[in-house]
Amino acid sequence: MLRYSLKRLASLVISLAIASLVIFLVIEVAPGDPASYMLGINAQPETVAALRAELGLDVPKAERYLNWVGGMVQGDFGTSYTYRTPVGQMIADRMWVSLPLALYALTLSTLIAFPAGIYAAARRGKPGDMAVMGATQLGVAVPNFWFAMMLVLVFAINLRWFSAGGFPGWDKGFWLSMKSLTLPAIALALPQSAILARVMRSSLLDILSEDFMRTARAKGLSRRQALWRHGLRNALIPVLTIIGLQFSFLLAGGIIIEQVFFLPGLGRLIFQSISARDLIVVESVVMLLVFSVILVNFLVDLAYAAVDPRLRSRT
Repeated sequence: MLRYSLKRLASLVISLAIASLVIFLVIEVAPGDPASYMLGINAQPETVAALRAELGLDVPKAERYLNWVGGMVQGDFGTSYTYRTPVGQMIADRMWVSLPLALYALTLSTLIAFPAGIYAAARRGKPGDMAVMGATQLGVAVPNFWFAMMLVLVFAINLRWFSAGGFPGWDKGFWLSMKSLTLPAIALALPQSAILARVMRSSLLDILSEDFMRTARAKGLSRRQALWRHGLRNALIPVLTIIGLQFSFLLAGGIIIEQVFFLPGLGRLIFQSISARDLIVVESVVMLLVFSVILVNFLVDLAYAAVDPRLRSRT
């Protein structure tokens, strides 16, 4: 297990190094100069040059890249060009919205998908299975921002059970804050739960046809007992993959949902920073999101080894 973990850790470090270089190069080649954008089209060249020097934009790109990476390793993400505020502080403030939202949505997605997938697999070809598959097909086809608008229309405007947007802050109370995140979390969770339920059903159906499942049935276990005692654990490997990818998507892909509900999260921060040409904020936030994706995949690999010991023996 130790050797397996070390190999996956080395892969994580290499992936982060490559990702940081790609992110820096892609963002740096984007058209437009932050200093010129901040000062306007009528700014004097001397003023633009002075601001570039103040922001550190006049040094070679290789040196800027090394300074950026070295600062992130030490926990220093630099200073925002626009707000003149440490980027790390801006990210920390927004993370307290995006991270709970992603975890909330992932929890809802899992709570919906697992029973639905297991129910459909246990009733393959029956009306219950077809109803679940029809619902999941609808969930996959409809985008989450449409769900978001429908939720606002029904539960915020018509029924007035929830607010239409905004975030009061955790200092205003835990339940009030969670209530403001409920509709965004549901909008994010519904499409993801549809995908996860279909994967769960497919994986279970594959496991049910295996020889060891027939042996369990031959020993006197009912179909339900064999499913819960032997089938579910073996079906979890592809499901864990989807859960890991979903968490990364929910954390990094909530830009549209945060815009719909006016949530001050990381997605909205990226959108505002791109509009303001605040490159250091965009680079740092994107790198943090990439790190979260790679870290989640690393943890999923470790979960694989815990669920299926055969993976450890191959390394």
